[in-house]
Amino acid sequence: MPPRSHPKPLADFIDATIAASCKQRGLASVEIVTRWADIIGDDLARRAQPIKLAWPSRPESEEPGVLHVRVEGGYAIELQHLAPVVIERVNRYFGWRCIGRLSLRQGPVPSLARPRRRREEPGVEECARAGARIEHFGTFEDPALAAALARLGALVARDRARR
Repeated sequence: MPPRSHPKPLADFIDATIAASCKQRGLASVEIVTRWADIIGDDLARRAQPIKLAWPSRPESEEPGVLHVRVEGGYAIELQHLAPVVIERVNRYFGWRCIGRLSLRQGPVPSLARPRRRREEPGVEECARAGARIEHFGTFEDPALAAALARLGALVARDRARR
């Protein structure tokens, strides 16, 4: 039987495509753009976008870089107060102190964040049906664990029914 071909994640194609553009803008790592929402959180990513990463003019200097960020006008003051949090999150993500400060530029931020689809919580009947199916595995000492497994089972059953 021939091996099945699975669709590749879009990120695999984007990384190679935008790498040159990011280098021109001073963003040596494409991840700071492609993973921006993962790095700083969805709420901040909706209102701020990395523009460029400026490194010190002396290569031998051990000073961290400056991350230039475009931010919506009304949110600039709040981001100024949150700058230490953003710096810490970026540095933690990359595993070293790559940025030391933010430089904020006010302007429109295009919506890059994908809307998250909220699942409708399963009803009591759905959970009860799923709970009945897992009872043959035995009883659970922790009722919260049994309820969580029943909820998960109801969500899986709903997902399978939609296919």
